[in-house]
Amino acid sequence: MTQSVLFAPLVSIQLLWVLAALAASFLVLALWRGLPGWSLRLVAALILLAALSNPSLQTELQRPLSDIVIVVVDESSSNRLGIRSSQSDAALSNVTAELAAMGNTEMRLIRLADGAEDAGTEAMTALAKALAEEPRGRIAGAILISDGQIHDMGATPDLPAPLHLLLTGEDSDWDRRIVVTNAPAFAIMGEETVLNLRIEDLGAAPFGVDDLVDITIALDEELPVTFSVPLNVDLDLPVRLPHGGQNVLQLSVAAQEGELTDQNNTATLAINGVRDRLRVLLVSGEPHTGERTWRNLLKSDPSVDLVHFTILRPPEKQDGIPVEELALIAFPTRELFVEKIKDFDLIIFDRYSMQGILPMSYIDNVVQYVKDGGTVLVAAGPEFGTIDSLWRTPLAEILPVEPTSQIISEGFKPALTELGRRHPVTEGLEALAPKGGWGRWFRLVEMKATAGQVVMSGPGDRPLLVLNRVGLGRVAVLASDQMWLWGRGFEGGGPQLELLRRLAHWMLKEPELEEETLSASLKTQEVTATRRSIKDETPGDLSVTMPDGTVLNLPMTQLSPGRYESRFATKGSGLYRLSQGELTRVLSVGPPAPREFVDTIATDLVIRPAVTATKGGALRIAAGLPDIRSVEMGRTAAGRGWIGITPRGAYETEDLRVTSLLPEWLALLSSAGLMIAAWLVEGRRRSSART
Repeated sequence: MTQSVLFAPLVSIQLLWVLAALAASFLVLALWRGLPGWSLRLVAALILLAALSNPSLQTELQRPLSDIVIVVVDESSSNRLGIRSSQSDAALSNVTAELAAMGNTEMRLIRLADGAEDAGTEAMTALAKALAEEPRGRIAGAILISDGQIHDMGATPDLPAPLHLLLTGEDSDWDRRIVVTNAPAFAIMGEETVLNLRIEDLGAAPFGVDDLVDITIALDEELPVTFSVPLNVDLDLPVRLPHGGQNVLQLSVAAQEGELTDQNNTATLAINGVRDRLRVLLVSGEPHTGERTWRNLLKSDPSVDLVHFTILRPPEKQDGIPVEELALIAFPTRELFVEKIKDFDLIIFDRYSMQGILPMSYIDNVVQYVKDGGTVLVAAGPEFGTIDSLWRTPLAEILPVEPTSQIISEGFKPALTELGRRHPVTEGLEALAPKGGWGRWFRLVEMKATAGQVVMSGPGDRPLLVLNRVGLGRVAVLASDQMWLWGRGFEGGGPQLELLRRLAHWMLKEPELEEETLSASLKTQEVTATRRSIKDETPGDLSVTMPDGTVLNLPMTQLSPGRYESRFATKGSGLYRLSQGELTRVLSVGPPAPREFVDTIATDLVIRPAVTATKGGALRIAAGLPDIRSVEMGRTAAGRGWIGITPRGAYETEDLRVTSLLPEWLALLSSAGLMIAAWLVEGRRRSSART
C-alpha cells in the first residue's frame, strides 16, 4: 500500500496565484499599519488558499507482479551438431532451476527451429515477437542458448533489459566446406564459363594451409571426375555446358574424421544453358514467293546470324555465260561448304536444285556434317522431283523421303498425323488454328516416306513434313513451298512462326522439343515430373531417388496423347534423381549450400554488439553453467561464471481511495472565525486607545 498527496485546484492556477498575491498585499498593509490581527488574517488566508487548492490523500493498494525472463533455445540444424543438443538441454535445465529459485520471476520459453525457405536461424525475429506479447515493464532479461550463428541480426529488438548468450560448441570444433564465390545463372552452350570456388577449413582444423584435398565434379548424369586441389585457396573451375536448359553441377569433397558435419562438403549448382547465336546458312534456288518469307523470318530474329545466297539465273536460260561469271563477287562456296561448314547450326535448302554451283564433293561434306551432329532442312518445290533434284545427289543418303516426280496442284489444308499430335514439334498446333481451321495450300511434291516420322500430311494422307535422325544430326523435309500463305494470312493463315520455331529448336536438339523426354519442375515444395513420349505403349513407373537415398516408385497419369505426369512432395534440399527406363533427370532443390551449414563453428562474434549494448554477457557452456543474479538497472549484468537480470518492480493496482484533507465547510468556518477574531482584537485595541 502506498499513500500520496494530490492537489486538484477548484480554480485555475493563474487565479490561485492572483488570490495569493492579493492576500500577501493585504498582509503587508496590515503590518505597515501595525494591526495586531495580521497573524490571524495570515492563517485565514492560508486556509482559504489551501481549500482552493483542494488537497487530498490518495491511498493505493498494489499487488506486485513477477519479472519475466525470455529464454530462446536454438534448435536449428547447426545447433544440433555434435554435443550441442545435450549442451542446450543442460543449459536450459540450469536456467530453469536458477530462475525458479529467485522467486517472483517467470520464464517464457521459445524453441527455435530452422527458418522457412532456407532463412537460417531467425533468433532475433523470435525474440522480437516474444517481447511484443509481454508487458515491456516486466521484462527483466533475455537469454539465448545457441551456437551464435544468427542470420537475422538486422531484426534485433530494443531490449529494456540485458541480453545474454549461452554459447554451445567446443573450442576444438572444426569443419570443412565448399564455398562457391561466383557462379553464373546462365552460360552459353559449348563455350567455357568459369566458376569461382574455395575449399576451406574452419575452426581448429588439424590440416595445414598447403595440404591437398580431392574434389569430385559431376555434371548431370555424366561420370564424375576427381581432381586434387589445395585447401584455403581461391580456385577457377572452367565448365562447358553440354545442352540447353538446366544443367546440374555437383561439387563434393570427402568427409573427414572429426569434422562437425559433411552437409557443407557438397555444393549443387543449376546453370541454364543458352545458345549464343543461331548460325544459319540459307541456300535458295529459283526465286519464288516463299523465299522472302524464309529470309524475313530469319532476319527478324536478332539471335540469328544468316548467310543467304540465291541462284538468280534459271537453268533453262541458255545464254552461254559461264556460271562463275553470273555473280557480282565470287561466292565463297569452298569457304562455306568445306572450311566453315561445321560453324553453322542449321543449313536450309529452299527449292534448291543442282545447277553446277556446288560440286558433289561439297554435298558429301553436307552429308558428313549431318552425321557429325549438324542439321539440314529441305523446303521442297517442283524441282525436287526433277533430274536436278537434291535427292539425286549424295544427300539422298540422309533424306527420309523418295520423290515420285508427281506434283499435286490442288487446294488442301495441312493436317497433323496421329503421330504428329504427340510429337513435340507439332503437338497442340491445332489449338492455334483460326476459326474455320488453317488456311489452304495449293502445291505438294508427292513423296514416299522411307524413314523417320511423318508429323504432317497433305491430300490423300501424303507426307507433308517428315523428320528423321541421321547419326548425331537431324534432317527435316517439307514437301511444299506454300507455307508463305500462312504468313500472309490467306483464309485465316496458320501457325507458321510457331511451327518453324519448334522445328528449328527440335533440329538444334533443345531438350524441351525431344520426342522422348523426362522433365521436372518445382513449385511450392512439390515436384511435377512430366514424361513425353511418341510411343504407343504407356511408360512404366517413375523412380525417384531422394537426397537421403530413399527410393520412391510412382505411377504416371496420362494427361493427353503422349504426355504423362506424376507429382511428389520434396523432403529437404539436395539432389533428386528421376529415372524412367533409359531417361534420367537430376533436379536440384534448395540453395547450393543450406544456410545453416555455411558456417558451423560456434561463435559469439555475430551477436556480440547486441549483447554489449544491453550490458549482457556471452558465456561458453563448456566452461561451466552460470549462476543467475539480480543486478540494478544500468549496471553490468555479467561476470565470470554468472549472468544477471534486472528486477523491474512492476505492480498492479487493485484499489484506489482518495480522501479530502481539508473539507470545504471546515475551511470556511476556520477562516471566518479567524477573520472575526482578528476584527475583535483590533476593535478592543482601538477602544483602549480612546479611553
